[in-house]
Amino acid sequence: MCIQMAEEDDLNLPRAAINKMIKEILPQVRVSNEARELIVACCNEFIHLVSSEANEICNKNTKKTIMPEHVLEALEALGFGTYVTECKEVLAECKHVAQKKRRGSSRLENLGIPEEELLRQQQELFAQARQQQLEQEQQEWLQQQ
Repeated sequence: MCIQMAEEDDLNLPRAAINKMIKEILPQVRVSNEARELIVACCNEFIHLVSSEANEICNKNTKKTIMPEHVLEALEALGFGTYVTECKEVLAECKHVAQKKRRGSSRLENLGIPEEELLRQQQELFAQARQQQLEQEQQEWLQQQ
């Protein structure tokens, strides 16, 4: 029984994440545990329904990977077309964030400075900081005398 429940939990959204969303959306409202469990169950069912439909659409298109377009089409097919616009906005935002991350990670490569030189500069800065710290400590000691 415990093993089965652990496996089921692996296939569900984390309750803590759902609880946090509920608190953020409805900060002044108390929600019973039963209502929270029902919301978690509904969220899990919704995701299962949409992903199953997206998988069918993906298979019909003879693709092996579910793409965002398949999910959007699944929402339309299931009667959730009113969510498509907002989903497209979220998708665009996610792509933008991912693009910024990719650009940020290549900044080091675009500097044109070899890694060895950067390491040497870093060591030099550390040595300067240690020297400044030592001088400051000596000044403080002299002031105390």
